[in-house]
Amino acid sequence: MLLLFGVTFCLLPHLLNCDGNKHNSTEEKAVPLGEKISDILNSIRKGYDKRVRPNYGSEPVVVGVTMYILSISSLSEVEMDFTVDFYFRQTWVDPRLRFQGPPGVKTLSVGTEFLKTIWVPDTFFVNEKKSYFHTATTSNEFLRISEEGDVLRSLRLTVTATCPMNLQYFPMDRQLCTVEIESFGYTMSDLRYRWAKGLQSVGISSDVSLPQFKVTGHRQQAVEISLSSGNYSRLACEIQFERSMGYYLIQIYIPSSLIVVISWISFWLNRNATPARVALGVTTVLTMTTLMSSVNAALPKISYVKSLDVFLGTCFLMVFAALLEYATVGYMAKRIQMRKNKFDALRKMAEERAKAAGIMVPEKKPFGCPKDVESGNPELDKLAKKIENLYGIAPSDIDRYSRVVFPVCFICFNLMYWIIYLHISDVVEDDLVFLEQN
Repeated sequence: MLLLFGVTFCLLPHLLNCDGNKHNSTEEKAVPLGEKISDILNSIRKGYDKRVRPNYGSEPVVVGVTMYILSISSLSEVEMDFTVDFYFRQTWVDPRLRFQGPPGVKTLSVGTEFLKTIWVPDTFFVNEKKSYFHTATTSNEFLRISEEGDVLRSLRLTVTATCPMNLQYFPMDRQLCTVEIESFGYTMSDLRYRWAKGLQSVGISSDVSLPQFKVTGHRQQAVEISLSSGNYSRLACEIQFERSMGYYLIQIYIPSSLIVVISWISFWLNRNATPARVALGVTTVLTMTTLMSSVNAALPKISYVKSLDVFLGTCFLMVFAALLEYATVGYMAKRIQMRKNKFDALRKMAEERAKAAGIMVPEKKPFGCPKDVESGNPELDKLAKKIENLYGIAPSDIDRYSRVVFPVCFICFNLMYWIIYLHISDVVEDDLVFLEQN
């Protein structure tokens, strides 16, 4: 009995130790994966200095960039800017973030708070006027780290950037607006940007649309910029916009053309209908002036001539010329009537003198009579010939000629205008990735 008790007492510690090892092994197997990820992140942050870029003193950090444009909300000619909403993604390699994760874990998707503890590129938009992050319902941003130290940062931005425009061919113009990306402080010896996926680095949603523009395509560039503080790497995404003509045809071109046609009605009115012809001419001139003022009020104050100015200016000249045509008709009719009155007065005087001298005087000589008809008075014949030479075209003839000349001139102008400007505005930028191809 005593022997059995002694053996049990000696083996008891070994049995307890075995149970403890099994319990510890069970606890080790039961550690949640989340805790292991937390341990990995904590180990990464140990000894990490976010103030120093990766590979400091060695080759520069290469940052790959991709963009996906969700919408373009505005393109303003007056402000010379445009607003674009897009996903902005950056990738780079940081050897200090390498880790050995559990089986099956190749990439860590972590919260954006972790960004405050690691180095990130100091990227900014060179031509930005204003921008903001999207925070509904949370910050639209994520961070992924691979076991090789590859870092992917993605965020959603809305940027309003400057877009210098050449409105020489407005409204048949094409505009090229740019989003420029650059490091604020790192020169090319420390950081370089590149388009991560080549020509496919920029994507544009098929839902992108603007009221007055059509997005035709984009072009990507990578350039080196030399500044007083050093040489910097810069990426540029150029987006081409083609203006839609429908609005301007309905609101400007067709109304102005109709105003010109309305001004021609005065050519069919009697030249003695002075109130009607003057009112029609003045009204069309004032209408064209108002139309030109309203169009230019919605555009920037530029010093060069736009294609729309050429069209509206010509329409204004046509309307004004129609008003001057009636003034010419009225002036000529008045002058001819005055000359006729003078001719009649001289004729009566000649008749009275002839009767007193017993000389026969022909009947009243009408205006426009053949030159071989003599009045018997050299002074009277000379005056009649002078009237015919100066006013060989009657006022009614001017109206008849104007009915043909004015429409023909306006039609010829329209043919030249549309052929020239549509051909010039049809120029497409080189190396452009069209939206259909994208």
